[in-house]
Amino acid sequence: MRGAVPSPLGWQRTVRDNALSDDRPTAGPAQIGRRAFLATAACATTGFAAVEVKASSNLAEGMVQPFRVAIPDQDLTDLRQRLLSTRWPDDPGNADWSYGTQAAYLRELVDYWVHGFDWRAAERRINAYPAYKTRIDGVPIHFVRVRGKGPRPVPIIITHGWPWTFWDIHKVIDPLADPASHGGDPNDAFDVIVPSLPGYGFSGPEPVAGINFWRTADLWHKLMTQTLGYQRYAASGGDWGALISAQLGHKYVDSLYGVHLMHAMLLDQFNNSRPWDVTARAWDTKMPVPAATMKFVAHFAVQVIDPQSLAYAMNDSPAGLLGWMLERWRSWGDGGGNPERVFTREHMITSAMIYWLTGTAGSSMRAYADAARYPWQPSHDRKPVVQAPTGITFLGGENPPGTSTDKRVDAFKAGPRASFFNTVFLNAHPTGGHFGYYENPDAVISDIRAMFRPLRA
Repeated sequence: MRGAVPSPLGWQRTVRDNALSDDRPTAGPAQIGRRAFLATAACATTGFAAVEVKASSNLAEGMVQPFRVAIPDQDLTDLRQRLLSTRWPDDPGNADWSYGTQAAYLRELVDYWVHGFDWRAAERRINAYPAYKTRIDGVPIHFVRVRGKGPRPVPIIITHGWPWTFWDIHKVIDPLADPASHGGDPNDAFDVIVPSLPGYGFSGPEPVAGINFWRTADLWHKLMTQTLGYQRYAASGGDWGALISAQLGHKYVDSLYGVHLMHAMLLDQFNNSRPWDVTARAWDTKMPVPAATMKFVAHFAVQVIDPQSLAYAMNDSPAGLLGWMLERWRSWGDGGGNPERVFTREHMITSAMIYWLTGTAGSSMRAYADAARYPWQPSHDRKPVVQAPTGITFLGGENPPGTSTDKRVDAFKAGPRASFFNTVFLNAHPTGGHFGYYENPDAVISDIRAMFRPLRA
């Protein structure tokens, strides 16, 4: 890196590398802004970025602008001071994390954040992927788009969840877009689109309340068909992304090649008298609520009932934000209680930074409350509910109690959820947890290729 001496967290201004991509939004239903287009053309001509184009808050409806992350130095300086000034609570008797995030480990991670983490390096890695911003129905949307390299790439939109960011998907982008360069068949290539959910990271802040998973599906459909001009597309998702992808497969089946899910979640799962109570969903399995479900109880209760109350603390204390997210990474990932068996420290802090620097911890959590406030309603009464061809990847870290990986597919087929989906592909893998695209990318890549291979015609 020229022009600077490396320092903790990349505090000082640097001369940043310019990542040039051959991905270009094409003119179509949504036109690229003139200045953005000229800047992009200059990149193609000279091989260097002529200007750093930033999508402004007043981006016109339907316009697409190239977007690069460029956090001001003063924001990083403020963050560092907040981390150094953290008021640490007492934490007796919590070596096993039974009271929540363990203070000793969180202190270690915050110390790394201050003294070992380099945001500018993370920024360069993020900016190596061509990214854009647009506005759909008044909602700002950030997305990465990498064009496929093959004879007939299929467009696929891949959606993350909470407390994920779009960056949790990055390990699968290049192998899906350019399979030949990653030991695959170029006939399996995809145009890969990875958006940030509304109100999350660079898609924030949300201008209005009430944008839940099924409304996000409407935005994604407009992004793919109107903004990017695809007639048909595929979808994949985990966590919220699974619900959004399933809704696409329910409402927009005629525009879908199919949907690939990391979680077989039901679209009506919030349609009950206790949407905040994850233990109230035992009707689905007709079985006693397993102890493993307890790891979701506080998460759902707070973020469904009063996310705004928690938002004040998380938007003011970066250590507090990290502490809330960290417990989910530890409990939901396939790390056996050790988050670093799943995530690198660099990745955990990068994820926290995306939420912190954009001020979107609060708006991202509202997705839970809005799923309950605005219940899902079916768009038709045809069966199965999700009519698009559906593939599901099961990872061993999320196997139901008493179910081994080799029995996972059969258990799903025999269970009450199977009839909800037009299932054409099921596969189970022994490793990986809730964050599958990051935890076991090889399994996800293989399953997406295999599922859509016969559906490309």
